[in-house]
Amino acid sequence: MSFWEIFLLAVGVSMDAFAVSIGKGLSAKRVSWREALTVGLWFGGFQALMPVIGYYLGISFADLVTKIDHWIAFGLLLLIGGNMIRDALKGEDDKPVDSSFAFRTMLVLAIATSIDALAVGISFAFLGTDLCRSILIIGLTTFVFSAVGLLIGKKVGSRFHAGAEILGGVILIAIGLKILVEHLFF
Repeated sequence: MSFWEIFLLAVGVSMDAFAVSIGKGLSAKRVSWREALTVGLWFGGFQALMPVIGYYLGISFADLVTKIDHWIAFGLLLLIGGNMIRDALKGEDDKPVDSSFAFRTMLVLAIATSIDALAVGISFAFLGTDLCRSILIIGLTTFVFSAVGLLIGKKVGSRFHAGAEILGGVILIAIGLKILVEHLFF
């Protein structure tokens, strides 16, 4: 995968963390750069960690499925992207977000927003993607989106929440289609 493909993938998987960060910004009494860095580190760190876990899970059974790996990657990205779009359209993620920045709260949110990155890591194993470069791009992208999302949430409000989720879902589905088309026709 090229840098730009990985970057677009990173934008897609970071949309959950971005949306939650906006929600935290809305619910927080005050937001400083320290809280923005905290949110960025939690979400960016977990978005970088989960593909590593997924990658190693994927390579452990990659030999069994190499003939259908492009279908698996497509299916996972379609499922993740479709769920993001469905949740945004249903408004399922519009629940109030806990304003605490405590360890337990951040741990739960970081895990919850990075589950899709675990599936992406499985896809990386089948595609032979450069894992180090990919997790660096995903982690940094999510860090920036999350930190900025917290600040935006405090300033702007929840107007962009559903739009961010839909955009993330569309990006993931488009990348999945591209992978499928490349493997089937080229």
